[in-house]
Amino acid sequence: MTQTAFYIPSVNLMGPGSLRNAINHIGGQGFTHALIVTDPGVVRSGIVEKVTGLMTEIGLASTVFDGTHPNPTTGNVDTGLALLQSKGCDLVVSVGGGSSHDCAKGIALCATNGGSIADYEGVDRSPHPQLQMMAINTTAGTASEMTRFCIITDESRHVKMAVVDWHVTPILSVNDPELMLGKPPALTAATGMDALTHAVEAYVSTAATPITDACALKAISLVATHLRQAVVHGDDLAARDAMAYAQFLAGMAFNNASLGYVHAMAHQLGGFYDLPHGVCNAVLLPHVEAYNSPSSAARLKDVAAAMGKNVSGLSDDEGAQAAIAAIRTLSSDIGIPAGLTELGLKDSDIPTLAANAMKDACGLTNPRRASQTDIEAIFRSAA
Repeated sequence: MTQTAFYIPSVNLMGPGSLRNAINHIGGQGFTHALIVTDPGVVRSGIVEKVTGLMTEIGLASTVFDGTHPNPTTGNVDTGLALLQSKGCDLVVSVGGGSSHDCAKGIALCATNGGSIADYEGVDRSPHPQLQMMAINTTAGTASEMTRFCIITDESRHVKMAVVDWHVTPILSVNDPELMLGKPPALTAATGMDALTHAVEAYVSTAATPITDACALKAISLVATHLRQAVVHGDDLAARDAMAYAQFLAGMAFNNASLGYVHAMAHQLGGFYDLPHGVCNAVLLPHVEAYNSPSSAARLKDVAAAMGKNVSGLSDDEGAQAAIAAIRTLSSDIGIPAGLTELGLKDSDIPTLAANAMKDACGLTNPRRASQTDIEAIFRSAA
């Protein structure tokens, strides 16, 4: 037996209408000026205007930084930090998906610790908590609104850095499914598979606990039940609400059990080719779990059961194969590309991608250790 800890934001608001409740809650905390970190698409959707309007009602000033890229960069963090400092902001509010949340975390961490976000790559490298932050989620996938993970692309090295630090956990997260209505099918599919990947990797992680197991299995069940509906019918509030809970539960799981080689490898694809993170995860997930199955067949059998498959009478190995098949079927049903070649992967880049993946902190809790040759083989199997 080992000691464990379980961390999530101190306040987490869920369900339709929770945005207004969140703004009212933060209004009583003594903040004077918020930097809102977002991207142009969220601004065009009208959600940022809704947030700033609610802030005005409670007397909280705000400045909008909409310079977040889909894979946020060190330059995005530097630019946002300069704006925060020039305006004297004492609160950071992210509005959007994982990119906005991660960029905001980078800004907030550097605001109190100084230096560059690259200084904090790795695990628990910062000496001080970030500037206090509220995260308002508009997609159901990354769970970045409630985790200790901050993924930023280092433009000089063309790699995604993983900052894994308790100090980047927001003080308040918001998952209002009304903000998720009408998102495009491709975005819904990618973010939903991101949530599934979080749950599966947390469940087979070497750091899994009974608490993270419960969260992961429920998240897997919710994704398997509701993701197809959310993709096809983007205005189905019940499906959106279920997916919001699914991604939050998956976040609770991986925030404490961590992840594995799917994320370690996907980060490299995103940093090298500027690809959507959820799509990379979705393509890699069955291939990595096929590699993991000799070490985690019994756990993958549980995954198959959580995805609605009848595993009665199956051996652990047969159950693992059922899980991998269920993952492939779900990906195909919602339009995920079949392989990495469709996303632009070049065989000549694989050695570099694999070498960088071996350095990624997410791989530390993968259930089966891999060599660089193994990682290269997984990339090629997923091509």
